[in-house]
Amino acid sequence: MVDPLVPPFVPVLLAAVLLPFLGRRTGHALGALASAAVVPYVWLVTEGAHLPVQLFGFDAVLFNVDPFSTLMGVIFGFIGAIGVLYSYASDAENLQTAFALGYVGTSLGAVFGGDWLSLIFFWELMAVTSTLLVWHYGGKAVRAGFRYALAHGIGGTLLLGAVIWHFAETGTFLFGSVPGGPETAGMAGGVAPVLAALGIGVNVGFIGLHAWLPDTYPRPHVAASVFLCVFTTKTGVYGMYRVFPQDGNVAVAYMGGAMAVFGATMALFQNDMRRLLSYHIQSQVGYMVAGVGIGGALAQAGAFAHVFNHILYKGLLFMTAGVVVYRTGEESLKKLGGLASEMPITAGAFSVAALSIAGFPGFNGFVSKGIVISASHYAFEKGPVVLGEFYTLELLLLVGGVGTFMSFIKFGYYAFFHGTYDGSVRDANRGQSVAMVTVAALCVVYGLFPGALFALLPFDVTSAAVVAHVYHTYTTSHILEGVALAALGLVGFALVKKPLSGLGRVPDVDNVHNSVTFYATRALVVGVTELYAAVDRVVVATASATTAAVRAPGAVAGRVTGSDDPVSLRADYSTSILLVAVVLAVLVAASVSL
Repeated sequence: MVDPLVPPFVPVLLAAVLLPFLGRRTGHALGALASAAVVPYVWLVTEGAHLPVQLFGFDAVLFNVDPFSTLMGVIFGFIGAIGVLYSYASDAENLQTAFALGYVGTSLGAVFGGDWLSLIFFWELMAVTSTLLVWHYGGKAVRAGFRYALAHGIGGTLLLGAVIWHFAETGTFLFGSVPGGPETAGMAGGVAPVLAALGIGVNVGFIGLHAWLPDTYPRPHVAASVFLCVFTTKTGVYGMYRVFPQDGNVAVAYMGGAMAVFGATMALFQNDMRRLLSYHIQSQVGYMVAGVGIGGALAQAGAFAHVFNHILYKGLLFMTAGVVVYRTGEESLKKLGGLASEMPITAGAFSVAALSIAGFPGFNGFVSKGIVISASHYAFEKGPVVLGEFYTLELLLLVGGVGTFMSFIKFGYYAFFHGTYDGSVRDANRGQSVAMVTVAALCVVYGLFPGALFALLPFDVTSAAVVAHVYHTYTTSHILEGVALAALGLVGFALVKKPLSGLGRVPDVDNVHNSVTFYATRALVVGVTELYAAVDRVVVATASATTAAVRAPGAVAGRVTGSDDPVSLRADYSTSILLVAVVLAVLVAASVSL
């Protein structure tokens, strides 16, 4: 074990600054090395170590090491290195990868901060760097990036309000888990947690606040999407845990269940590959949010296990979709087909990732999703809301699992296994293949050997001393549940396959959000411009009238009196003396009265 010398975001951000000035190979190698070095560094740092500093004159902790931040640091560092390798292999420019590394570094800053001030500081920098990553690609990504920045600006403002309210309640920004922190473990008071949940809800994709997700992630370079699918939403889950670290929140838990169903359902309607995957970010993050909301060791361990696993298989899914786009130039499933024979490595990697995200036995998603579902089964024993034989939250999570199977059967069927592609394509290049195979191998390893995943979790889900209900992964009931969800997904897809084939774009709240954002912004710009023009006209007219009055006061006086001829304003000596005398008399009278 080692004591912290520098926060882990420092070398990553330094590499991001240097990368644009280096050669492409050297720069990407430096970026991958800086990100990969985070993994052993944060793993070896002593738990409980912290680095106190002064930030804007307040007590802050830039490097706080606990099991939650360590898990986030390990997976962020690993996927950051994989993302840089994939970027290099996918012809990403140095500047784009620099923005991506800035995104990685600021995300690390957010999850290792030991106080709300550090978290919100890096939270906002994370929004800036990710927006730059989107904008860099140009084209349609620019307008989508603007909407993305606006959404996260609103979310960040709400979270900042929560942080200030918490400070007013406690007198400190420090987390309750660090030395000198408040007695309250999460957000204090009644208002701050609500504001924080809404602000973080933008990042995690609460229903109604999620429009930026499917709008933004399909737009930029394919390598940029690999980074984007990882950091914002998962940092949001981490932030949600910090708000509700012990008992959770029932409303948050049920929002997570609703997200699981809504995201999977909307994904099923999509033909754009990356838009489909974006909706599944919302769906899968729903399981994590549900775990945080349920509260307790089992559920929160499951939430962070799912964070870890989701980063692996979702990154892999975006890499496989990116290779398809890279080789064919097509985004729509309707224009693809039969690629498995031409792209066996990509098709194999996709199959592993699809089975992982769907939670099929033998893959990592089965392990972590199973923990959350089990926790939902036990969550409200003292007063359950029952629907049939299931708790409602558990039912929502199970229905979301069926929808996940259905949509990924659709993806794989139309992209890789059905029909033929009209053209010749090559499989992933060497760098892309190494990145995908490495991540796919981990999805299998953590699925077959769940103990390796459990060792990373903040709570030991296999210990009766830690959790009220010990979790066993490969029980008969769990395996049957996973297989049953797969069977239902297969049958469900067979039933809806024909109706879906003729379905156009299904509207979502972004149809309203995007129009309102565009026209409201345009109205604001036009309003400000017209107001400026009106003020300018008034000022010019006033200046012109004043100049005319000075130059020709008689003519102005004539117009005022209604005379067609100028009024003579000249006075003779006697009149002048009389006026001076009147003024002097007024001044003398005023001085006497004082």
